[in-house]
Amino acid sequence: MTFRDILEDRTRRELSLTVYASTPQSDLVDRLELRSASVDERVLPACGSDGFLVVREGGDFVTALDLEGVRSFLDPPRCPPWDDALVTVDYAIVLETFDDALWMNLERSQLVATTRIIENKAARVGEGVLRAGLGRLSALYVRTPIYERLASETDLEIHAYGRPDWDPPRISGTTVHPVDDDGGPEGGRDADAGGDELGTDADWNGDRTADGEIGRYRFVTYDGGSNEQQACALLAERRGENSYAGFWTFDPAVVDELETYVERTYG
Repeated sequence: MTFRDILEDRTRRELSLTVYASTPQSDLVDRLELRSASVDERVLPACGSDGFLVVREGGDFVTALDLEGVRSFLDPPRCPPWDDALVTVDYAIVLETFDDALWMNLERSQLVATTRIIENKAARVGEGVLRAGLGRLSALYVRTPIYERLASETDLEIHAYGRPDWDPPRISGTTVHPVDDDGGPEGGRDADAGGDELGTDADWNGDRTADGEIGRYRFVTYDGGSNEQQACALLAERRGENSYAGFWTFDPAVVDELETYVERTYG
């Protein structure tokens, strides 16, 4: 079992997406790229509506999302994890709709926003285990205040994993796991790492295997504490500069599979 095995197993949802709008939405259609999903668009008569996205699975209607909400997913808001506005914004609705679907072109901003949703749920429950694979430990330069606040205001057990490109200070309530993956550059903290929670893609050279598993994948898991129905997780593989293939899930069994692999493999 590896991260890739878990990622490749996310092929069971057969979705079809149709964008309805009064003007062409080719830019939006191009960004709605999922595995095992077809995407097309239909033109509506001019009206006051911004348009909507119809989601079907196996030919059956699932839901309709307004395009403003879909755009909020493609270009998400930046909120701290303790901001309860996260659970009401359109972004959260999109996450629920595409639970367990494999996206082929996620951007870093979408991974950060999805991480915020997971951290928000963990903060509201207030207990359990939160694990995050950051690529490189230099990402803790930004995330340390977040973890310190979560640890001080909750009973969460927090674990952070990454390649040891930086020696972070002691973080209250957080266990840091340096992982020496095969391959990838070593050295001091990247010059721009302090501005990004996912490390940096500055060294990207097109080789998907060069940076080892921890360096290549980003993940967040939350076990739900005493209520497994609160469990959720994110897993994404870096495929290029600011380009990731990945999925999120609210399925306790899938969360447990991912968390168990992380704990057994990396501590």
